[in-house]
Amino acid sequence: MDGLSVVIVGGGAGLGELLARMAVEAGVTGLGIIDIDGNAAATALEPARAKGLPVASASADIQAGPECHEAFAAMVAGLGRVDTLINCAAIYPRRPILEITDAEWDASNGVNIKGTYHMMVAAIGHMKEQEPKDHVRGRIVNLTSVDAFKAHPQNAHYAATKAAVVSLTRSFAHHVAGDGILVNSVAPAGMATERARALGFLGELAKASPLGRGALPTEIAEWVLMTGGPKNTYMTGENVIVSGGYIYA
Repeated sequence: MDGLSVVIVGGGAGLGELLARMAVEAGVTGLGIIDIDGNAAATALEPARAKGLPVASASADIQAGPECHEAFAAMVAGLGRVDTLINCAAIYPRRPILEITDAEWDASNGVNIKGTYHMMVAAIGHMKEQEPKDHVRGRIVNLTSVDAFKAHPQNAHYAATKAAVVSLTRSFAHHVAGDGILVNSVAPAGMATERARALGFLGELAKASPLGRGALPTEIAEWVLMTGGPKNTYMTGENVIVSGGYIYA
């Protein structure tokens, strides 16, 4: 991420917070975080502040389009330029396929699809007007999931939203290619996180993977940063699957 200014949506905790720390280590020139928890967003910026980097944080419920646009405007005001947007915010409400409620559908669609959509629209409005670096005016990376490509009756609404994000990624990539904006997605399999440990998923992850383990969060984060980083100057509309052989594409 050397030389780029980066904004992470959902950067207050989990993979997003890890991405924020790793982006600082990788040499970003500025860091912004948008999260529904404003305090968490501000705290996640501490490594960037410690290095004296420009920072910006905003609290937003990304289910609402106006909040997305206001939050991104705050990023531009604080950082001046945004080179990379990483859409990491999502909810994961497990429920058997025949028991999903309207409220759960609406929440999943609102955060995972609408939020991603509105954040991309807000970012593109800014990126298309800035001067390119190595032919690229901006990069967007959306976090999807291998669940978008397999049957998932225990979490069908989540899987459906992630399939929708893959489709949105391709449509946006095609639409803004002429503006020099690259739009890609990264689809991880299950990660060996503390939450997965607490919920008892680690054994399930190990059995599902040919490598015999779930992914380390850093192993996923490296691919996200590479896809949104300065070395990617030509790939767009792609979905990078990082699954340890869980699925092949």
